[in-house]
Amino acid sequence: MLTIAYIGNGKSANRYHLPFSTKVEGIKVKTIFDRSGSKWERLEGINYTSNIEDVLNDPEIQLVVLSVPSGVHYKLAKQCLEAGKNVLVEKPFTHTANEAKELFELAKQKGLMEQAYQNRRFDSDFLTVQKVIESGVLGDILEVEMHFDYFRPEVPESVDEFSVDTSYLYGHACHTVDQVISYFGMPDRVHYDVRQLHGENRMNDYFDLDMYYGVTKVSVKSSYFRIKSRPSFVVYGKNGMFVKQTKDRQEEDLKKFYMPINEDFGMDSPEHYGVLTYIDDEGKYHEEKVVSEKGDYSRFYQALYETLIKGKEKLVKDEETIRQIEILEEGIRQMKNLTK
Repeated sequence: MLTIAYIGNGKSANRYHLPFSTKVEGIKVKTIFDRSGSKWERLEGINYTSNIEDVLNDPEIQLVVLSVPSGVHYKLAKQCLEAGKNVLVEKPFTHTANEAKELFELAKQKGLMEQAYQNRRFDSDFLTVQKVIESGVLGDILEVEMHFDYFRPEVPESVDEFSVDTSYLYGHACHTVDQVISYFGMPDRVHYDVRQLHGENRMNDYFDLDMYYGVTKVSVKSSYFRIKSRPSFVVYGKNGMFVKQTKDRQEEDLKKFYMPINEDFGMDSPEHYGVLTYIDDEGKYHEEKVVSEKGDYSRFYQALYETLIKGKEKLVKDEETIRQIEILEEGIRQMKNLTK
């Protein structure tokens, strides 16, 4: 049995963690630290406390999950490690790569595990793209475009000063850059276009990162000003292309309180399937829908169980997390240079 506790009892814990950790056989959620008295419904059988020592000093708790604002990740993760707890940290993992390196080194010294919660590796659209690429029908992959768009101009308009905590790059590229690194590996080089569309010292509300792998370019693009979203994924190969218009549906179901206990949770309908267009080896044209893979964030918690109980390798490697944060840091650095 893997016994875990959560620090934080807000939307992240109740929407993106608990519905999935409680689904995995062999995982027990014992305690949730809730200092502010969250309005989320309390779950039966879990101890809710406003005293963090109930988490740090409980010998039964093997893993602490940090579901708190990113500005306190470093401090709390260090506190948990020093208390002898394995730690899972929400994303963005830390604000700087140096902070991440220090935490991973401390975990190593103490014989503990620390890992970033990169659940979006199990998004259905991302899994479907992998299936299409690995089928080989597109031939050599030339370009991949990944988009994470909103039309929410009121968000950047409401932020008067720039901070890493509210930046779009840290808040959303922490998902997509990890997806790129997890599948394609470390990029040869990165081109950055990170902006403040409302002007100097305002919120970072736009980014466009190009990561190069030999001749292959993988682009991660996001904006708060897309009244119609671009496709979630577009993959171009020498023999054709694949377009996945809509994103993974787990978040949409969770917002409706339609939980993972339902068999059809997060599943695409045929109208959401991506379209594959290609020329085969005989020169024949094909255009067909591709049935989406099933996304499932509980697979992250299953992998966590396999690591901590069965000794398997961590799903998210330390060097992947460090490189991701280096990319985020450099993106903000180049954005600031543009405004000088």
